[in-house]
Amino acid sequence: MIATAVVGALAGAVALVIGALLGYAVRRSSTRNQELEAEQAAAKILGDAQAKEKELLLAAKEEALQLRAQAEQEVKVRRDEVLRLEQRVANREENLDRKLDALERRETAFAEKEQKQEAARAQIEELRKAKLAEVERVSGMTSQEARDLLLREIEQEVQEEANRRVRVLEAEAREEGDRRARGILATAMQRLMNDVVTETTVSVVPIPSDDMKGRIIGREGRNIRALEGATGVDLIIDDTPDAVTLSAFDPVRREVARVALTKLVMDGRIHPTRIEEVVEKAQQEVQASIKTAGEQAAIEAGCPGLHPEILKTLGRLKYRTSYGQNQIKHAVESAFIAAMIAEEVGADVNVCRRGALLHDLGKAIDHEIEGTHAALGGELARRYNVSPAVVHCIEAHHEEIEVETTEAVIVQIADAISGSRPGARRETLELYVKRLEALEGIANSFKGVEKSFAIQAGREIRIIVKPEEIDDLASMRLARDVSKKIEESLEYPGQIKVTVVRETRASEYAR
Repeated sequence: MIATAVVGALAGAVALVIGALLGYAVRRSSTRNQELEAEQAAAKILGDAQAKEKELLLAAKEEALQLRAQAEQEVKVRRDEVLRLEQRVANREENLDRKLDALERRETAFAEKEQKQEAARAQIEELRKAKLAEVERVSGMTSQEARDLLLREIEQEVQEEANRRVRVLEAEAREEGDRRARGILATAMQRLMNDVVTETTVSVVPIPSDDMKGRIIGREGRNIRALEGATGVDLIIDDTPDAVTLSAFDPVRREVARVALTKLVMDGRIHPTRIEEVVEKAQQEVQASIKTAGEQAAIEAGCPGLHPEILKTLGRLKYRTSYGQNQIKHAVESAFIAAMIAEEVGADVNVCRRGALLHDLGKAIDHEIEGTHAALGGELARRYNVSPAVVHCIEAHHEEIEVETTEAVIVQIADAISGSRPGARRETLELYVKRLEALEGIANSFKGVEKSFAIQAGREIRIIVKPEEIDDLASMRLARDVSKKIEESLEYPGQIKVTVVRETRASEYAR
């Protein structure tokens, strides 16, 4: 049993060894087959790589050959271009050499010519000196004396010709200007229809009976003193039936007194306390009236959009007069005339309207602030953003500054027409005579004036000059100087024409 077991064990061991050997042999054979397959795949890959390398080398060689050929072609092209440039440079150098040679020859010829001309000029100068010496010897005059004589003769001829041309041009311009101006002004004035009311420095208040005069005067004159003190107006109570006269040069105060006195008369209660109350209310009414007058004037003149302060100041002109002419009516009338003239000549109608309406704006404040009314009006308008063109019209309407625009000239004309037309203004006989005497006195103060006459109600002055002292040019200068002195020395409505008359007389005796 034991032997059988041992044999079985041995047989199992042997079988196990044989199985192991057979498995090893099988695995080895499989491994060898895999190695062979791997070697074959590696050989195939190596062959493919070698073939690809050959292809790449061939392509690289072909590309290198192409690049080389292209580079050789470019080198050839650039070599040809360089050769052409070298040829052009050589040609230019050759041309420059030829031009330099020609220039040198020309300079040489020019130098020779200059030398010949210098010699000729020297010869001509010697001949001129000799001829001049001969002329001086024959004429008995030096060259400087002859030159001065010739210049004097030429100057006299030129001056006479200039005078003649100036006279002709002035006559033509004056004739044409007068014709066109008359047409424009006639058209403008025909289109204007406006009432003229001459105002004075007194107002008359009607009263129901003469008994009211005593109540106005009051006990021991206390009522009249209170009224005069509150308003600053003189009350004239005389024999005029059923009327009391108010006198004052300030029209606003006079209007306040008129309104207050009218209210007191209607109320019947007249005593100092009541007078103060009524005067205060009258002042408020007059201020409201001033504002309304300014707004109404702006609407009537066609100038909307003005600043309220401008309208308020403009309204004060309702109670301001110049030579009896109401100033706010004068302003509106001037605006109408300026607009019509502007339409005729093609100027800015809006600027002319506003400039003419506001040209006397400074008269409303010139008694409160020092300065001319043109300057004050321009400053006030500028303060409230009135356009510069309108401000210039205001400041230049009396030529206190130089006129720069057509619109400013039109405003001057409109102001003159409104103020100088018949019936617009008035002045006393005494002032009228004094103004005429002042005009003639200014003209007679100039040298060379023989006589002077103020005519046409002082709107023209004719000056007779001494012809042996004043020539034609001096006559024109004299007219300008006289007009400037009149502007500086006198105050007058409208404008004054200055005419200088020079009489030429030629006398001979037949023997």
